[in-house]
This record gives sequence, C-alpha cells and structure tokens, in this order.
Amino acid sequence: MLKELSTDLLVKIKPNLSRTNHPGPDSSLVKDLFELSALAEKLVLLRPRPSSEWQTVADALDREGTYLWNESSAVRPGLDDQITAVVAALLIHMLQLASKAGTTLADVGKVEVAASVLGSAAKVRKSANFYRPRRPELRSCHSRLKYEECLRSIEDPQGAHQQSRAQATIVYYCSRMEAAWKEGNDSLADYMLQNITDDNERLALLPARDRELLAAKLLDIGRSLLAGKARNNAASSEDMKAQEAVKWMQKAFSIAEQLDDMVTAGSMELKRSILRNLSRAYVLSSAQDPENLSRAETSLNELLTSVDATDDQGNSEYQELRWGMVAVLKRREAGDPALLGAFTSIIDHMKFTEDNVVEILRDVKTLVQRQSLVADILQHCLQHILTRTDRAEPSFVEHFLSALIFHCSKDDNHGRAIQRLKTAFDLIHSAEFDLLKEHATACAMLLWQSGERRFGLKRYSEAADWFLAGTHRCFNNIAQASISKCYRKAALCHIQQHEYAKASNVIRRCPGNEAPTCYVMLLVAVKQGLEDEAIQAVRIMVQAPDFDRKMLLLATRLAHESDLKTLLLNVLQELLKFVQGSDGIDTSEEAITLIRCIIRLDLRLMAVPLADKQVTPLVDAVIEHFAIANALVSSAYSKKKAAAILKDVSWLWRTAYNCAIEGCSDWNDAERKTPILFDIVIELLEAYSETQAPLNEVGEDIYLCMAFASFAAISGRGDVKVPLTARTLSEYDMHAVFAMRKGLPEVDADQLRSLAQVIQAYEVRIRNVLDKAPFQDTNLSRVLSCLAAVYVFECEVTCHMKEWAQLPQIIERAVRADSSNVDALEAIADLLGIIHASLDRNALSVSKFSRWLRALSTVLLSRNTAPDRLKAIGYIEQAISVLEDNAGAADGSDEVYPVDERYWLIATSYNTGIECLHVSLLDEAKRWFEASTLICRYVPDGESKAATVAETYQHLLNRYTS
Repeated sequence: MLKELSTDLLVKIKPNLSRTNHPGPDSSLVKDLFELSALAEKLVLLRPRPSSEWQTVADALDREGTYLWNESSAVRPGLDDQITAVVAALLIHMLQLASKAGTTLADVGKVEVAASVLGSAAKVRKSANFYRPRRPELRSCHSRLKYEECLRSIEDPQGAHQQSRAQATIVYYCSRMEAAWKEGNDSLADYMLQNITDDNERLALLPARDRELLAAKLLDIGRSLLAGKARNNAASSEDMKAQEAVKWMQKAFSIAEQLDDMVTAGSMELKRSILRNLSRAYVLSSAQDPENLSRAETSLNELLTSVDATDDQGNSEYQELRWGMVAVLKRREAGDPALLGAFTSIIDHMKFTEDNVVEILRDVKTLVQRQSLVADILQHCLQHILTRTDRAEPSFVEHFLSALIFHCSKDDNHGRAIQRLKTAFDLIHSAEFDLLKEHATACAMLLWQSGERRFGLKRYSEAADWFLAGTHRCFNNIAQASISKCYRKAALCHIQQHEYAKASNVIRRCPGNEAPTCYVMLLVAVKQGLEDEAIQAVRIMVQAPDFDRKMLLLATRLAHESDLKTLLLNVLQELLKFVQGSDGIDTSEEAITLIRCIIRLDLRLMAVPLADKQVTPLVDAVIEHFAIANALVSSAYSKKKAAAILKDVSWLWRTAYNCAIEGCSDWNDAERKTPILFDIVIELLEAYSETQAPLNEVGEDIYLCMAFASFAAISGRGDVKVPLTARTLSEYDMHAVFAMRKGLPEVDADQLRSLAQVIQAYEVRIRNVLDKAPFQDTNLSRVLSCLAAVYVFECEVTCHMKEWAQLPQIIERAVRADSSNVDALEAIADLLGIIHASLDRNALSVSKFSRWLRALSTVLLSRNTAPDRLKAIGYIEQAISVLEDNAGAADGSDEVYPVDERYWLIATSYNTGIECLHVSLLDEAKRWFEASTLICRYVPDGESKAATVAETYQHLLNRYTS
C-alpha cells in the first residue's frame, strides 16, 4: 500500500519539478514533497528480512531518489527566502530518503550500492554551487562540504522540521556507522557512534520507536563482536573484542534505558537482551578490566530484578541468567552470602528433574574450598524439595542428603557440620519422608566412614558425634544391628576420651541382648571400677544369641589387665562352661587348664584379708572348682587320656591337699568343708598313682598323703556333703565322726549306718596303702596310728548302732593290723566304759571321772563360744557335786577326788570368770566365781583362797559397774 501511494506522489511531483525556469515551488509542491518523504520513511521503517522482492523495492527507491536529487538541481535561486526554505526542505527530505535507502540496502547485503547512495548525497556540494545563500551558515556548509554540517545549518525558524532533521541526521550517522563497521573501519564507526550518542537533545527528539531501533542496532554490533565474526582485526584476542563490545552495549543500554516500558512495546525485552549480552561482555572482558566483573554482577542483578517481577520465573532462559550470576560471583570470588543468595534463587525457581539435580550437584563440587557454603546450598535444596507440595523423586532427597553428609565431613568447623546434619535429619523426619532402605543405608555408611576417619586420627569426641548421627530417627528403616553398631562405636570413642559416664549413657540405648553390646558394657564397667556391673554384663553376654568365644578371651585379658580378680574369676568360669559345652570336641585339656587358672585365682582371692562373710563364698567356690577338676580328671581317665594331663593332676592334688590343711585352721565351719576337699584329694591321688605306675614308681609321699587324707576325711567335723562318688557340692549329705558326736542324739539309724559304711571304706583304703607302699618305720607308725583311730571310730559308731556282735570283728581286725597298738584297744575299752558310764555315773570311778571331765572341759573352753562355756560350767558344777558326795572318802581310795584336779578346777573357774568380766558377761562371770569359791572348801588353805577370789571378784565388779 505504501509503495502504491509513493508511486502516485512521484507521478504528481515529477512534472512540477521538470519545468524549467520555474520561479519557485508552490505550496502544493512542498506539501507533496513532505508527504513523499513521510511515506518513504514509513516504508524504510518496515525493514523486513532480506528477500528478492524487498531488494527490488530497494533498487526502485535508489533510482527514484537519484532522479529527485537530479531534478532538485534545476531549481534556481530566487530573491525570495521561500525558495531557500523550499530547497532546504527538499534537501533535508531527500537526504533522509537517501540515508534510509542506504541503510536498507546495507541490511539486505548490498553494501556497495549503499555506499553509492550515501556517496551521492555528497553531491550536495554541486547543488550548493547553485545557491548563494546570504546567510553565513549556508556559506559555511558550502565551504566545509560536510553533509552533517549542512543539516545543522539549514534554517528552520519555526522549528517545524526539528524532529525530521534529527531523524535524518541519526539515520545518516547510523548508516555511515554500520557501513564503516562492516568495512572494518573501526575508527570511523566509533566516530559515528560518538556523533549519535553525544547529542542527548537530538536523541530526545527521536520517536520512541526510532530510539528502540537505534539501541537494537548498537546491540547487534556489540553482539557481533562477542560472537567473533570475521573482521579486519580478527587477530584481536577474545577479551579485547569483549571490551570493545562493552562500549557498544553500554551505549545501547543508555539509549534503551530512556524508553518507557508501558508506552513502547518490546522495550522491556530489548533492555533484558542488552543487559544479558552486556553482562556476558563484562565477564569476557574482565581480564582487561577486573572491575567489569562487578559491573556484570550489577547488570545481572538489574536483569533478574525485572525477571522476578514476571509470572514465568521458572523459564529456562531466566534460569540461565541465574546460573550466569553464579558464574560471575565465582569468578569474582564473591563472599559466601552472595553466592548462597544466587544459588537460592536458582533452587527456588528450579524444577527438580534428573538433569537439574545433577547440574546443581556438579556445580557445588567446584566449591571444594568452601564446604560451609556447599552445605548451606544443599541444606536449602533439601528444605525446598521437602516442603514442596509436589514431592519429587525420592532418590533426589538421597542425592542431596548424601552430598550434604560428604561436604559436612570436609567442614573444618565440627560443631557447625554436626548441627547442619541434625537440622537436615530433623527436617526429613518432621516432613514424614521415609528414606528408601538402600538410600538410608548408603547415608549411614557415609556417616560411619566419617566417624572412622576421625577415630583413626584420634579425634574421638568428633568421631562419637558422627557415629551418633547415624542413629537419628530418620534412619529407622535400616537394620537395628547398624544402629547398635553406631552406638557401640560412639561409646568406644567416649571410653578413649575417658568419658565413662557418657559412654555408659550411650551404650544403654542399645538392646541388651546383643553380645557386642554387653562386651562394651563390660568395658565401661571395668573402666569405672564397677566390678558387679561388669560381672553382670559377662553373664548376659554369654547368653546372647550372637555370643562368640573370642569375647570371653578378650574379657579375660581385660579383667587381668585391670586386676579385677573377681571379674576374672567369673569370666574364666563362663569360659569353662563354654568349653565344656562344646559338642563333639574333646576339650578336656583346655578345661583342665582353665580350672587350674580358676583355682589359682580363687586361692589368691582367699589370701586377701576379707571379712568372714566374704571368705565363705570363696571357700565354697574353691571346693566346687576342685570338684569340677576331679570330674574332668575322672572323665579323662575313663577315656584313657589321663597321661596327657598328668602334670595337671599332680598340681591339682597337691594344691587341694595343702588348701585342705590350711582350711582346718583358717576356715569357718572347717569341720564341714575340709572333709569334702580331702575326699577330692583321695580321688585325684588314686587317678594320679594309677596313671603314673606304668611309667614310674609311685613315691612314698603319694601313699602317705593318701592315708592322711583318708583319715582326715573321715574324722572331719561337720557336714560332709558329698558321698565319695559325687561331683558337686550340692550332692553331699552325710556326717563325719565328729559331726556325728555333735549331732547326738538326733542322728538317726540310717545316718549312722551310712557313716559306718564310709568308715569301713576308708579302713580298706588305708590297709591297701599299707600293702602297696614300702613305708619307712617312722611313716609306717604314723599310718598305723591313723588306721587305729579309724578302728576306734568304727567301734564308736557300731556301739551307737548297738550292733554288739560286730565289735569283736572290729577288734580282731585292729589286732591283726597292728598287735602292738594296745593303746587303740584301750581307747576302745574306754569308749565302752564311757558309754556305760553315761547311763550310770556311779559306775565310773571318781579319779577317772575327774580326768574325763577335765578333758571335756578343756575342749569346750578352747572353743570359747557361749554354748561351750555353758556346757563347761555345767561340768564344773557336776564336779562340785562329786566333791560334796565324796568329801568323807578315805585318802588313797579311788573315791577321793584327786587334789591336782581340784586345783585345776579352782584355777580354771577363777580365770574364766575374769575373762567373762573383761567382756562384760557379768552373769556368766558371777557363776564362774561362785564355782571357784565353792571348790576352795575342798583344798588346803581354802579359806584364804576363797577370800582372795571374793576380793578380786568384788574389785572387778565395782570397776565394771561404776
């Protein structure tokens, strides 16, 4: 349409211009010329993409412009200033048309033609020769022959053509600038650029659309420089080209910045495009000018501010801008807050896809020296992905979490790293996000490895925090064994730091039925010196389903190094049980070795001064352990493997024998316990002698100890709790001879019969020893004495059983064993006499009665117990009764109480009374002093002795009652 209108106007204008000797243009011609100029301007502003049709139009414009130019030269100057005005108007519009035509031709690639069109404008000098303007400005234009000066010099008194003149000038400069730049004439292009942008008033006259087009043209040139298109100075470095591009883009932005976004459509996109390319140019030119990085950041900030105001903030193009900001900040080495803000903007507008997640994880890896910043970025990623309503792929959470763990492990600030991890874990848990089992396991493994590295570096406190991090509730879906493993390792870290209370609190969070957990509890208890808790941990540990024998070996070493004997004893006992419980494996030698260690440890514990209530359990344990050892030896003997443990058996019987001997004088209730140990000694000796006999001759000392042990076993006092074939302490249930005496008359017939059988067995054993052993005279007499005592015991029990028919047989065996031992026979007779005398005291002579009473009282007082003293005073009072009954007996007869026995009664009563007063037993002391005073009547000079006793008693009584 514009093309047809232009053609019509040309048809109308040409005849008027072609008339010669024209006095001057009329107003209609001027109007038509202005209208043609406006149409040409509109046509040029279309500027479509290069095509064959548009090239034809451009050629036509070129021809018409040349024609109009030539016709204008026919206008002759007149006296009227109107002619000058018409010529000036025509000149301006023709130049404008020529300039725009040249620009269009340059755009379609016809640079040579464009240069021709613009060059033809220089012919204005020829037309100027036809003018002789009276004004100095036109003469100056004629003299300087510069096109632009002519434009400035043309008078426009009414200002009607200011905008047109500004447009023509800018178009001319722009055309010359673009043509010069494409020809590689940078200095001319720069000069034209300066001419365009220096005059702000002229730029302000341009319509908004023209300014937009001008800014776009400058941007295109700057962008071409960045793209590195072929130019004459192609050898320039990239940063130099970028620095040159900066200049062009800065000018473009200064022009575009004045545009009103609400008025000019597309100005906002133009500004964004300029800022985007300008920031890129700043970055590329930063090698030439480091300050350009700051300028690039400013440009991007301004650009992102405008982007954030749009609805499509997540656009991929906008995300590239945000990534560009990150690149600029990293290149500028900006601080962590600035970089964190840039990454936060990316994350907040990011779609969580596989490519985006990989990209952000790959980018943060480049910040290897800024672990704190990386951790903050990853933590923000986690927070953002977990708080979104549309949950992303669960694996993305694992990717960010594992990356966060990795980078936190590199953070020099341990407290900050652990706090970040805790925050992340709490966030996952509070969001009710369930990590997949394999993902949770992978993260827990990273935490474990970080803890192990610090443990290896002896940074135990830090390692404990890393191990405990693996026990967070967000990892609840992994195996409980892994959680317990972390707790145990953390407890070990605290132990290394000597923080035993912390270690105890940590390990108690584990299930108590795991053997490794129990071992750590044992270790903590040992370090704290809590032996009872350590023993309890050992007992629980051996009951655990995952118990391993090696744990007991470690516990043994631990207890030994800690010098906790009771703990070591319990550990060895548990180890012995484990060894004995091994099915299908012969562990007799190992068990014997262990029992030896246990017994040795028992004896060491007994050697430490302890209270009676603490010693008694140890004594029972020693006896039980010897019984276990005896059972093990018997088992090995039955399997014909006793030769392999012969040295162990030798050590066992000797230790048991010595222990029993010491127990006779040191143990409480020794009469009940030592016979058990002597029984064990006998069985060990028999096994030892039978095993050694084929190898070496059995020594005399072996048989001698066998005889002594047999005698001690049967004559012991107290409950002998095990029969000869029993193996445990709880199976003993019979009485020895002295125990029988102590228990009369409550001992029943079955118990007496059982005791008689045991005595007969020991009698046989001692006789066998006599038959086998070639004793020397001294030892032989000692063994025979033991045998004689056994016969006496046997007779005593038989009498209590009232089986009188067996007494002659016992006496016959005694005589046959040693006919010279008359004392034994006399003792038997004395026993019979005592038994009958106990039924009728008058049947016993006073002399013999006094001797037996003295012996019984001495034994009772030697025990020094309240019941025994009461029995003794009873016997003394009975002696006083005998003295009263036989006071008139003739001297020298058996009915006279011996004088030495009377003095013994006085001294014993007197001394015992004093001892009772010293311990404040006043009633008992009074009874003893009264007995002493009564006996004084039956001794010479008794009255003085009675006075001495009374005086002493009164003095002591006053002393202790005051």
